[in-house]
Order: sequence, then structure tokens, then C-alpha cells
Amino acid sequence: MKHTIIITGGAGFIGSHVVRLFVNRYPDYRIINLDKLTYAGNLANLADIEDRPNYRFVKMDICDFEGVLALMQQEQVDGIIHLAAESHVDRSIKDPFTFAQTNVMGTLSLLQAAKVAWDGRWEGKRFYHISTDEVYGALEMTDPEGIEPPFTTKASSGSHHLAYGSKFFTEDLKYQPHSPYSAAKASSDHFVRAFHDTYGMPTIVTNCSNNYGPYQFPEKLIPLFINNIRHRKPLPVYGRGENVRDWLYVEDHARAIDLIFHEGKVGETYNIGGFNEWKNIDIIKVLINTVDRMLGRREGEDMDLITYVTDRAGHDLRYAIDSTKLQRELGWEPSLQFEEGIEKTVRWYLDNQQWMDRVTSGDYQKYYEEMYKGR
Repeated sequence: MKHTIIITGGAGFIGSHVVRLFVNRYPDYRIINLDKLTYAGNLANLADIEDRPNYRFVKMDICDFEGVLALMQQEQVDGIIHLAAESHVDRSIKDPFTFAQTNVMGTLSLLQAAKVAWDGRWEGKRFYHISTDEVYGALEMTDPEGIEPPFTTKASSGSHHLAYGSKFFTEDLKYQPHSPYSAAKASSDHFVRAFHDTYGMPTIVTNCSNNYGPYQFPEKLIPLFINNIRHRKPLPVYGRGENVRDWLYVEDHARAIDLIFHEGKVGETYNIGGFNEWKNIDIIKVLINTVDRMLGRREGEDMDLITYVTDRAGHDLRYAIDSTKLQRELGWEPSLQFEEGIEKTVRWYLDNQQWMDRVTSGDYQKYYEEMYKGR
């Protein structure tokens, strides 16, 4: 095989799309999916490629330093794409220790294993760490009156006139994390950069905006609300739903990861965003209209499911990524407009209700754990 790459968290939402892309696009690469299979990781996400000759699944905790090191040495791994992370902000508020353990100590475990396995022989090696836009904190917001969403912007044009504010997250901003989740990710980012600066390890960091698309665990807004609308359950909206996020279709993120892994400059940081800002309440209304239409209901019939609840602690008002650097240096930009991506996403979840039912019950997890036992 030309390369052997470990993709951590490869049974999760974004990770499964990255694994599938690499397995299909690079038959001469050996792709090792390393995943602990927590509640959000599910091998059913990769059922279509599980028998490919260039794919291997290994159930392992990234905090298991000795196990990761042994795997790297046995398989002669020359690349790591690190996606494994605890990522749900609400869970981090309730249980910050788990987030620090997985996101910080797990990343350190991988870095140290790579350092020992590669032993200073950096040529042809790469450690790619995927982070979040939440490490930057929050941005100011100005609501442009009389303009209907989505408020989009193209950084390559130098124009931000349809965005919710004049400022965006750029790679040179200082970190200001506000939740235990973002604090843990910020710390892991610093460790990655420290291993580059101290040991010369060839690392890259990317910070990405909110992803959406197929196979996302239904604790996150879009799949949760699609399912709730389908079953006419309440749609809990924090505060007044005024928080703004930049949304990116997950397959566009996977394409960016592929490009940056192969062509990105070592030691650099790249921001990956959709140039696609939406208030939560506006995206929820789009979901209601889309689900109602696809189910043959009157469009907007389920607007009364919206239920406003007390806002969560430390809820940042606005995130918005500026991907100008990635566009300028590597030529990447999103391929899908949000409306097209939402149509594809809603249709996928409505057509895959069995996946939704089983992933929430854990049935798939039990099935695959039994299937892989002893491998």
C-alpha cells in the first residue's frame, strides 16, 4: 500500500464520511478506522465499505497510548487524521471531565504515540488534527433589516455585506473558548502545535464550522428536529433562537480534509466554513417547511411544535468562519448551496428511519460489537 492512515473517530458522523471518501478514492491506501464506539460512533455508518480490502476497523480508545503505539508500529502508519472527540456542548457542561480526558489527553496520547513511532523520521509523515470554530469564542452580530435568510458571503470576493456582522473567524485570531467542550478542543489544538514547534512533527490543524448531512447522531439540531417534526414532537429552541451558526455540508468538509491532508502546508492552520450563516430559528423554520412538504403535509403545518426553552449557559451568539486562506491557497470552496444540502439531508433522514431508530436505541452498536468480537 502507498500509505497507511489511521482515521480516529471514523465511525462517527464526520469521520465516517472521511473514511468512505479515502477508502473509495485511494484503493492503494490502507485506511484504519480507529474508534472507541461510544454512543455517537456506529459502524452501521460504514456498512457499504466494511468488506473493502483496503479498510480495517480497530476498536480502541485513543487514550490507550500503548495500544495506539503498538498499532502504529505494527501497521507502519505514516498518517493520522484525528477526528475522534466528544463534541456536544450540553454534555460538556454536565460532564467536563470526560471532555478533557478524550479531547485533551486522547490527543496527547496520539501525538506521543506518533512521536515515538516515527522517531524523528518526519519525511512522508503527517498528523492532521480536526478542530472547531468554537475555540475562537463568539462574534458580534448585526441583523441586516429587510433581508431574508440565508445571509451568505463569499470571502473570495472580499464582500461580507449579507452576513450577520462585519467580523469573521480567521486563522490568526486568539482563542477565547467559552464552554468546557471548546476549552478542551482549544487545549488539544495547542498540544498539536506544541509538538510541531518542539519536536518538528509535521502537523496541520483545521477549524471547521457546523456540519450537517447524513449519519449525524440525533442529539444535534438538524437530525433531532427532522425526527421530532416527523413524529410531531416539541422542537426545543434555546432562548429566542437568535444564535447564528455557519453551516457546511459534511461531504464538502470531507473533501476539504482530503485536500488539506495531501496539499496543505505543514505547521499551518486552515479554517473550513460554508459562508452560510443562519439563525437557529430560521433554520428550524426551513426544516419544518421541508419536512412537512416531503411528508405531504401542508407546508408550515408544524410551526406550532416550536417550544422556547431557557437558554443554555455560555451560549455564544454568533460563529462565522472566513475560509479565504483555504480558497486562496488550495482552491477549495463549498460545492452545495444550503438549500440543496438541506433537501438532500432531510430526504436522507426520512428515507432512513430504521437507521434513526436503531442508532438511538443502540441496536446497531450491539450488532457490530458482536460481529467484530475476536477480530
